[in-house]
Amino acid sequence: MGTANLTRIAEALERIAPAPAETPDFNAADAFVWHAAPDRLVPVERVNRVALSLLVGIDRARDILLENTLQFARGLPANNALLWGARGMGKSSLVKSIHAEILARDEVLKIVELQREDLPSLQRLLTLLRAAPATRFLLFCDDLSFSHDDQHYKSLKAVLDGGIEGRPENVLFYATSNRRHLMPRDMIENERSSAINPSEAVEEKVSLSDRFGLWLGFHPCTQDEYLTMIEGYCAAHGVKIDAATLRAEAIEWQATRGARSGRVAWQYFTDLAGRRGVRI
Repeated sequence: MGTANLTRIAEALERIAPAPAETPDFNAADAFVWHAAPDRLVPVERVNRVALSLLVGIDRARDILLENTLQFARGLPANNALLWGARGMGKSSLVKSIHAEILARDEVLKIVELQREDLPSLQRLLTLLRAAPATRFLLFCDDLSFSHDDQHYKSLKAVLDGGIEGRPENVLFYATSNRRHLMPRDMIENERSSAINPSEAVEEKVSLSDRFGLWLGFHPCTQDEYLTMIEGYCAAHGVKIDAATLRAEAIEWQATRGARSGRVAWQYFTDLAGRRGVRI
């Protein structure tokens, strides 16, 4: 093959390969969103979150995660965390609220959100973050889970185990999921029943959750906790309503939704604030 042909092939490969991401200005914001193809970190001026004090019924998870995050922000050892459990119970809200609490304590910590679909680009993101050793980064992936034929979980091991380079000391990873083992139970059982060696069939996927040092479970709230959440939102935003009316409306709202959670509480409060002419 001639030199000209080799040159054309090399040029074609360069066009196909993603261009290296520009070194971002990490002083531009405290929060960023990672996008792949092309690779870039986009600063977020205003993070959508609620005050930590308004998250009710998750005190134990709040205290553990706050302490772990503080340790990391202060340059001390800390664990990657998996927040798993019931939908709408404040898993992602807790991560964002704790980040705000860390900043309020005059610690420097950047949060970087990435989508599950962008996990294959994770090594490139880690390369960018590793190049800023003086800054500490909290990687956050919301609603993380894997299906039977999903290979994205292999990319996640880069941040949990770090491979030969090791996980960057300035990077910590938090994820939320509705599944404790990040994959549906029926898929775990199906692979075990059809495998030649059932004990090894799903070990690679199931053991992925074991690589998180912290497992924090979130469970459905009680009716009293549900009502307390709404009362807290009313007090924080100045919405006036008598206790009997609030209780009756809130219970009817949860009945029509067929569920009771922090998300349902916020949805009722949003409706209430709108009817009362209060901006939130």
